[in-house]
Amino acid sequence: MRTGAGRLPGLPDVVVGHAHATGGGWASGCTVVVPPPGTVGGVAVGGGAPGTRETDALAPGTLVSTVDAVVLSGGSAYGLATADGVAAWCEEVGRGFLVSGPGGPEVRVPIVPAAVVFDLGRGGDPRARPTAAFGRAACRATGALPGPGADLPVPVPVPEGPVGAGTGARVSGGTAPGGVGVAGRVVPGVAGSTWAVAAVVVANAAGTPLGLTPAATVPATPPATSNPGGGPGLLHTTLAVVVTDALIDVAAVTRLACAAQAGLARAVDPSHTLVDGDVVFALATGTAPVPVEVRDRVALESACADTLTAAFARAVAPPPAD
Repeated sequence: MRTGAGRLPGLPDVVVGHAHATGGGWASGCTVVVPPPGTVGGVAVGGGAPGTRETDALAPGTLVSTVDAVVLSGGSAYGLATADGVAAWCEEVGRGFLVSGPGGPEVRVPIVPAAVVFDLGRGGDPRARPTAAFGRAACRATGALPGPGADLPVPVPVPEGPVGAGTGARVSGGTAPGGVGVAGRVVPGVAGSTWAVAAVVVANAAGTPLGLTPAATVPATPPATSNPGGGPGLLHTTLAVVVTDALIDVAAVTRLACAAQAGLARAVDPSHTLVDGDVVFALATGTAPVPVEVRDRVALESACADTLTAAFARAVAPPPAD
């Protein structure tokens, strides 16, 4: 198992860790996004074949509005086990919703939503899929990063490409490589304030990236397979986490996730298909505590979509020539 970690552009208090394995039948892993305590979360599920955990807990009107970590994993439904390792790590470091009663021991339940991509057998062995140990390792990798702010003289970029949850990712019906991509931007407000927006994408789409030519022979639509129910060539999913430092509530964060799904539609064709489990999480750290007007919210929503598109493009871009 190999690990790596970095900080999101413009959001140094949000760390991203990867754990993955390749060779010996392996080509899979997981990616964990760890925001600062008090971060509000939302989600939008746009695909027809999602594999998720704790997404219902993020809906407006539910008990807990904050998120301790978000997990993106390979391994199809089996990969949801990685969230167990992330939850265990969160408990160890004192993160989670306090549920202990008066006079009893302190008990915290970490809120760790997760989603998975289909990559079974991409390394040769369909039984080689990430476990709770991968989730814990990805979290521990973030602990090796230097501190944010003044203690971080040079930003530590998040590793991209075939790493973490993107290790076995493919696009264009499985005919071209996918991977992890990261992008960020600054959003100006109507009153002179600014907010940061960043996106982490795991590109594993059935469709073909728009505006890109991964290979001259890539078809415009996913190829058929011998399994009419959806074999390895037709089971995919793109996952994303969009993050901002704006101080907004659960309903507004959920709207960011919904708006960001448009960024996926701009990045790949077709998107949100029956065989893609496309899921977008949105997080708001609230570390830029300035008023957010309606026009600012619209600008943030647009930026989340644009940033997701940019991150997808980075995930599928060919590596630079040596």
